[in-house]
Amino acid sequence: MSFSNHSELSRRRFGQFAFGALAGMALPASPFAQAKPNSKIKGVQLGAQSYSFRDRSLDEAIKGYVEVGLNCCELFSGHVEPRGLKRDEMRKWRLTEPLTTFKAVGQKFKTAGVMLYAYNYSFRDDFTDEEIERGFQMAKAMGANCITASGQVSVAKRVDVYAKKHKMRVGWHNHSRIAPNEFATAEDFAQAMEGNSEYSCINLDIGHFTAANFDPVDYLSKHHARIVTLHLKDRKRDQGANVVFGEGDTKIKEVLALLAQNKWKIPANIEYEYKGADTIAEMKKCYAYCKQALGA
Repeated sequence: MSFSNHSELSRRRFGQFAFGALAGMALPASPFAQAKPNSKIKGVQLGAQSYSFRDRSLDEAIKGYVEVGLNCCELFSGHVEPRGLKRDEMRKWRLTEPLTTFKAVGQKFKTAGVMLYAYNYSFRDDFTDEEIERGFQMAKAMGANCITASGQVSVAKRVDVYAKKHKMRVGWHNHSRIAPNEFATAEDFAQAMEGNSEYSCINLDIGHFTAANFDPVDYLSKHHARIVTLHLKDRKRDQGANVVFGEGDTKIKEVLALLAQNKWKIPANIEYEYKGADTIAEMKKCYAYCKQALGA
């Protein structure tokens, strides 16, 4: 999710939903009262990037996970960070917001029965060292296992210092636009990991990878040990559009089959980006497609 392409611009436009003063805020009893979801299918952990629920607040997004039936979340920072802040204001907020705020976010997911597996905190070259480390502190306070990042290749070495310190993996996220210092190709991933620790990893978006004319099945087969999460979306090759699952060129079924056959513990997170009438309805369709692909 690069700040330099259409996807990240969409995130900036839609993403920064204020969640209020979360620190100390009591979670209402009613929103998540229904049965806890379970989206581990045939050994494959399915979930969603919360950007899929970008049209609603954090609480409403969590309710969306439960309604769709998904119990694994990669949390988009726009569901946590306040909206409308300038760059310096955002940096100040990140460095000064009490960690209890982020613990409260994690507690909301626990209450709903949704695993907050990863926090999407996109490191850029203009991040200070303190701002980089703060991302790890936030993620740990929420109870996340790892960080995903739509960052720049050049910042990976700086980030790795803190990944090693906090013993937390960082999955670099790719897009389809091939450009200097942005993640799109296998070579970009290799450059980010070269000379860095085992904590420098990959968040492979199989839709974007396909649109850039690469094969996600082949890449997953060769590099699964360094992949912390997958993003599931369907796109056409040759920089084609996001489309309804099953209507594009992305090998979603083959990727899920590979995860199941090899029992690789890599969460596969739906990222709903095509145009649809209703988020919940479309997410249910995406989830149903994945379950059917797994024979459930």
